[in-house]
Amino acid sequence: MNKIFNKLITVLGLGLVLSACHQKEIVNVSKALVLTANGITSDTLSGTIKGTLLSGKTYYFKSNITVNDGDTLLLQNGVHLIALGDGITAATSPEIFVHGTFISLGTQDKPNFITVKNADDLHAQAAQQNYTNVFFGWWGGITCTPATPSDKNPAPTGGDAIIKWTHIEFGGAPSGADDDQAIYKSGTSRFNLYFGNKTKNLIIEDSWFYGAKDDNIQVGGGHISVMRNTFELCGGVGGEFLNIKTGTLGDIAYNFCIGSATNSFKISDSGTSGIQCTATVYNNTIIDGGYRQTKSGRGGSIDFEKGAKGRAYNNLIVNCRFGLRITPDADYANVAYGNQYFYGYSQAIVDQFYSADGAPSVLAAKASTDIISTTPKQNDPMFYGFDVNQFDFTANPGPISASLQPYKIVTVGTSNFKLLGSSQGLNKGKADFTPQMSVTATGTFGTTITLPGKDIGAYQNDGTGNLH
Repeated sequence: MNKIFNKLITVLGLGLVLSACHQKEIVNVSKALVLTANGITSDTLSGTIKGTLLSGKTYYFKSNITVNDGDTLLLQNGVHLIALGDGITAATSPEIFVHGTFISLGTQDKPNFITVKNADDLHAQAAQQNYTNVFFGWWGGITCTPATPSDKNPAPTGGDAIIKWTHIEFGGAPSGADDDQAIYKSGTSRFNLYFGNKTKNLIIEDSWFYGAKDDNIQVGGGHISVMRNTFELCGGVGGEFLNIKTGTLGDIAYNFCIGSATNSFKISDSGTSGIQCTATVYNNTIIDGGYRQTKSGRGGSIDFEKGAKGRAYNNLIVNCRFGLRITPDADYANVAYGNQYFYGYSQAIVDQFYSADGAPSVLAAKASTDIISTTPKQNDPMFYGFDVNQFDFTANPGPISASLQPYKIVTVGTSNFKLLGSSQGLNKGKADFTPQMSVTATGTFGTTITLPGKDIGAYQNDGTGNLH
């Protein structure tokens, strides 16, 4: 490792331990100069790698690549990292194993792409072929965990994952012998991203996730900040956009979510880390979720279960099969909630604004600060460019196959999800609470936390919040 790269790691280490004041909003979060350390010039990656993927270049990998404990792989802006997989077997569907630190620093003007070959064609075909290609699962995704201890490295620590202004798409190929059976049972679908390290940080900001076969992101422990992202059309017959488990602490805010198979956000303390899963979920916009989940009574928007606790405020939940779900086995006495804005096309949706299998005390104490109704089609949120009544959810209450969902209602397309000036969601947000800020660093390698907003949902009327 050369001196420049050591300097980069020193800067990174300092950035992740020093805390600073959190800005309310920042438009371009990744403009700082990033030193080029061990620049990778070959366009073909394989085996063990470390260093820098250079701005504007395209790289390919056909077999698994690994970032070792103590090493860093950094993507400068404008990088395209292409997985050459067929989605049939683990051996022919490569995965990125990260035992060190993974950093993708796209920018608003030059985002990064971690995807498959001809991804644009897959998007186009998906609209024409009932999503067959979207949920196929073409490659193995990114898996971030400490390495297995060995004689040479008896106490691996793992590293952080920092993802900004990056598209990650089409994960889900079957797992194989190289995968940890505690994460993926043999042959099960892999995720777009897995992170599991309760002592390290997962920062995902201003990025896009699309087309995972099952869960899009699963977190098996860590300090997280998931801010201002777009989650779109993931999960064939099941799977969450973001599924966090025991040992996970942090904030989930200003994300736009459309077309999940199950929940957008599942918060569960399942596991044995000794650190209670705790999440603050605020100012998200969640649309048309939960209809492809084939298991009864599951999924739609925000789910606290199995001993998890946290807070849920200012979320706009529109035409989701189930609304806020706080189950009797959650730590429901320590789940604070309010200022949700619910909209439902059908009576079945309206009846589940608070999931009917929720904790009795929660169901009996629906928040008085909510915008809620008992009648279908009341309280239209009034999006600038999206018709919430374009699909007949009465005729299609779920579960339904993807082929029954018009492509335009489960993808962003050309729609605009900002609120019109006459929307009831304006000035109805709860702003007098502080996010968890479990990840405390700011700057190029840290997180930029957008504080709770006065308007409900991911898009604030003053132009802040989600920037997509």
